[in-house]
Amino acid sequence: MTPPRVLTVAGSDSGGGAGIQADLKTMLALGVHGMSVIAAVTAQNSLGVQGYWELPPEAVRAQLDSVLSDIGAQAIKTGMLASPVLVETVSEALAAAGAPVVVDPVGVSKHGDPLLVPEAIDTIKTRLLPIATVVTPNLWEVEQLTSVKVEDEGDLRRAADSILALGPAWALIKGGHLPGEPVDLLTDGTEEYRFSARRLDNRHTHGTGCTLASAIASRLALGDDVPTAVGKAKEYVTGAIARGFPLGDGIGPVDHAWMWRQ
Repeated sequence: MTPPRVLTVAGSDSGGGAGIQADLKTMLALGVHGMSVIAAVTAQNSLGVQGYWELPPEAVRAQLDSVLSDIGAQAIKTGMLASPVLVETVSEALAAAGAPVVVDPVGVSKHGDPLLVPEAIDTIKTRLLPIATVVTPNLWEVEQLTSVKVEDEGDLRRAADSILALGPAWALIKGGHLPGEPVDLLTDGTEEYRFSARRLDNRHTHGTGCTLASAIASRLALGDDVPTAVGKAKEYVTGAIARGFPLGDGIGPVDHAWMWRQ
């Protein structure tokens, strides 16, 4: 039996902890068939991003056309898109794909290295977010997209409403960088859900954002509604963070295979 199909459109992480590599590992762990469109290539390890190179727009468009015209997808996830022209190229293709789209609006790496040119912000706001089913910004990305600064849990709904004003169906505001127990807020403007988890004493968290967005897309492809998909994705990511492991001399990855290793 053919499993549900999920497409990731993102950058390659040579260290294997984030990006395309994390997406495909997550999809395999959750039982879907992962496919990839590589938008950029990074030179990256546990210490940071040493450089990145965008693929030509025609190469990205060819990958999209190849997969979507023949295989199709039950859900699509986007990550690092790097530049305005790549955001435009991807947005145009996904608008016609007819599948739910989970947007991880990647701006910087876990180490703080930029992965998106500043002039691409407006293109994400006007072209990509309006076609998104779910957008999953962290607090820095919320501020980058909306100028709303989240300082405590009480600001999460204001941040979500500012994201929703840009057009997506749902906003998931990730509150993990706030003090205290981490709380994420999911809303479509009417329904509201809060997902809490214990604070884990683990510095090996490379790839958490990519992993969460890919897990949500995988659960949507498996037939979950958005709140259920987010809840199950959070459970998977929390387990992966709890079992994150050292790799190299810097920040290690989460363990995408933690359910298999139990």
